Amino acid sequence: MVIASGGDGTVSAVAGALIGTGIPLGVIPRGTANAFAMALGIPGLLSVRNACQVILSEQTRKIDAAYCNGIPMILLAGIGYEANVVETADRALKKQWGTLAYLMAGWRVIDQQEAFQIQVEAEGETYEFEAAAMTIANAAPPTSILAQGAGEVLVDDGLLDVTIATAENKVQAVTTMLRLLGAAMTRTELNQQNVVHGRSRRLKVSTNPIQKVVVDGEIVGTTPIEVECIPDGLTVFAP
Repeated sequence: MVIASGGDGTVSAVAGALIGTGIPLGVIPRGTANAFAMALGIPGLLSVRNACQVILSEQTRKIDAAYCNGIPMILLAGIGYEANVVETADRALKKQWGTLAYLMAGWRVIDQQEAFQIQVEAEGETYEFEAAAMTIANAAPPTSILAQGAGEVLVDDGLLDVTIATAENKVQAVTTMLRLLGAAMTRTELNQQNVVHGRSRRLKVSTNPIQKVVVDGEIVGTTPIEVECIPDGLTVFAP
């Protein structure tokens, strides 16, 4: 057993060392977003106490993991808007405002985000899009709004959830995000013209111009990227 206590970045780093080992991972969420704990179903209220109770229950399950350009990934990779939000929500802002820091940064970035060209290679096919944001999710709670094209990201289906979104102005961007959040709350796939969703075991993504990439809440580099799902790659303590 290994226990990771901290934010999503800390948990991701620890989980990366456990992929494929079968060693159970316990998560004690003590960060800003705590998205991985939420995705596992660990209650947010009294989260530290609840997380400890989950570990003491000794109940485990196998979930998928992933690699993005060789970097372990338990949550998601974001290209474009999401990466810019993470970069804008600096440590000082997160320390002062917590999760609200991401909302504040997101509102600030909406006007600055420009559309870019995306080429996706998946399942032997090549697809091209113009978008403002792309999210490739292994696991994501409803609060990870831009990952919710299908309404729910399954952590044990052996597939990555891909959501591509574009918006021509701030009003359309906010409307799209609200509909994605609604899709997550009702667990129904979003049917909207400016949102594309799909699933794949592995994919390659290139962009023009080059875009920053965030993996599990940390900026890790730029496009192009290659992401691969590792089915049942991680054993975790979960309700």
